[in-house]
Amino acid sequence: MIMSNIENIDRQVDRKEFLQLFDGSLPVEQITNAWYDKYKNSNYGAIITFVGVVRDENKIDGLSFDIYEPILNNWFDTWQKKANDLNAIVLMAHSRGDVFNHESSYIAGVCSPKRRVALELIDEFVEDFKAQAPIWKYDIIDNKRIYAQDRSTAIKGSGLLS
Repeated sequence: MIMSNIENIDRQVDRKEFLQLFDGSLPVEQITNAWYDKYKNSNYGAIITFVGVVRDENKIDGLSFDIYEPILNNWFDTWQKKANDLNAIVLMAHSRGDVFNHESSYIAGVCSPKRRVALELIDEFVEDFKAQAPIWKYDIIDNKRIYAQDRSTAIKGSGLLS
């Protein structure tokens, strides 16, 4: 029992190194430069990042995000294990709260010794994040948060009728 708790604490500490949540828009250069500086000497042949930017469309002023961290942590841990099995790591930063047009709300990264592994992993990771991560999106219109239901995906096993 004690070992299990220690392992859980270690996993939480490790996860904070790879998964970062920020209030408001992301400081893109700070995050991506920190990842590069941290991992450039780790013998990864590929360090790939994806930066998501809020688009100015549908008369929105921005987006707002709510995150359910326990499910996000489990989802992220599953991806980290998948990456580790390929001798790679995944990195992620996401916003909580309001992010206005032309600002970043999401950054994903992959470090891998192999270019092909990194390219495939970043694609799969970003697409699965969009489909599965427990992050609720709201449009900001006239300073009001409006749930973006038409652009949301139900989380498997959640809800009253699951």
